[in-house]
Amino acid sequence: MKNKYDVLIIGGGPAGAFAAKTAVEAGLSACLVEKRPAIGAPVRCAEGIGKEALHEFMDPDPKWISAEMTGASIVAPDGFLMKLESGFAGNKVGYILDRKFFDRELVWKAAEAGADVAVKTRASAPIMENGFVKGAKIECCGTVTNVTADVVIAADGVESKFSRWCGIDTTVPVSEIMSSVQYVMADIDIDTQSTVFYLGNEIAPQGYLWIFPKGERTANVGIGISGKKSREGHRAKDYLDKFVKKTFPHGKSIECIAGGVSVCRPLDCTVADGLMITGDAAGS
Repeated sequence: MKNKYDVLIIGGGPAGAFAAKTAVEAGLSACLVEKRPAIGAPVRCAEGIGKEALHEFMDPDPKWISAEMTGASIVAPDGFLMKLESGFAGNKVGYILDRKFFDRELVWKAAEAGADVAVKTRASAPIMENGFVKGAKIECCGTVTNVTADVVIAADGVESKFSRWCGIDTTVPVSEIMSSVQYVMADIDIDTQSTVFYLGNEIAPQGYLWIFPKGERTANVGIGISGKKSREGHRAKDYLDKFVKKTFPHGKSIECIAGGVSVCRPLDCTVADGLMITGDAAGS
């Protein structure tokens, strides 16, 4: 890592990786820093993406595609199931990614293009001059280094801390956060080519429950409910466990992730002097 770059990117998710790759391909020097020790882990999403959205930026690679969807199903509160074929399912038809491989691939492509990459490295504060963002204090293994840049890109996720330190309010109201839990389940009976969405206050109050296939007898099974509805005995995990016990009584949970998912509008402004905000950090 050098002390000066044209572009400094905070966050190694897809938005940050694409920003780094785009910058160096335009002839700029760029550095991407990621606070986690490994790119792509832990996975924090259901891993689904629409075909059109993916093809707009890159061609799919079998090594990071877990499954391809040809349809989608919606289950109403009364149990009525409506199947949507590919022509009607829109962006619900696409690919289920393996985000651990996908995210790493994106960062590898940025690195191969010429970007510097540093993991287990975080921005601890912005460097400000007369109201302009001029870089960041970068902390790695207890050592803090001043890294200056002509532009800093905040791609550090929901409620971006870096943007907030720069004076931009990125707070997401509790009413606009879904409380979410997901299991990776094995040994379950599923339609391997169709995503399934369950609706209704008994299943997922002010939210929905999903099944995203990842191959034969394996799927992401998760739920998101309104933060306003989450309380003791009625948490997202309580609703998900009830569904799993009834629907997949012999299934095996091999991974579990939990967290908040923003459902707010994008930020009104995603730029400032010397700063750009992208991805979840921008609410997009």
